[in-house]
Amino acid sequence: MEGSSARESDRVVRTLMIVNVGVFLLWWFPVLGPSFMGDNFLVSWSLLAEGRVWVLLTSVFSHNLLLHLLVNMVVLTSFGTAMEAIMGSRRFLRFFLAAGLVASIAHAATSRFLLDQPELRALGASGALAGVLMLFSFSFPKAKVLLFFFIPLPAIVAALAFVAIDVWGLVAQIGGGTLPIGHGAHLGGGLFGLVYYLVAGRDLKDGRDGAGLRLVEQ
Repeated sequence: MEGSSARESDRVVRTLMIVNVGVFLLWWFPVLGPSFMGDNFLVSWSLLAEGRVWVLLTSVFSHNLLLHLLVNMVVLTSFGTAMEAIMGSRRFLRFFLAAGLVASIAHAATSRFLLDQPELRALGASGALAGVLMLFSFSFPKAKVLLFFFIPLPAIVAALAFVAIDVWGLVAQIGGGTLPIGHGAHLGGGLFGLVYYLVAGRDLKDGRDGAGLRLVEQ
């Protein structure tokens, strides 16, 4: 059945959303205790130095602010659903987890070596989603997307705009700025998406037709 096929094609995206919402609820209803969440669902150089290597992935599913969660879930459904349909569920899941892992490492390294704040903790799926957005944008550069949800731009232009914003933000943080955004994680995830496209993503355009997707490209 067509409806069943559609549900199967986005099962990873739906599962990721459920996990993210579940972890969000654990922050707001801390049955495990706030210290447990802070030590196991945030990532930092200091926590990794303590041997808590699992936070490289658990932090990717962690949000403690509703707006942060909502924005990331909108991005996940907007781009992740299309990429899962094209790549297949298993391949997309591997890509998402790898992008999140690289983004977490990038945050830890950035905070340690550029910001001199090894204790700086971060959370959220934004780094992994930066990888998804970058992969989508290079695969379908002319597809129309909405920058900040209301400015229509070709996907590649929107992606490069986000990169420019994150580079500017990271430079500001190095200079003592206090923007509470993981620019290093975004750049790390985005770089992974670009490298993945260059190495293994050239076949994604062909996969679009097989998935029955129609993207507006002008």
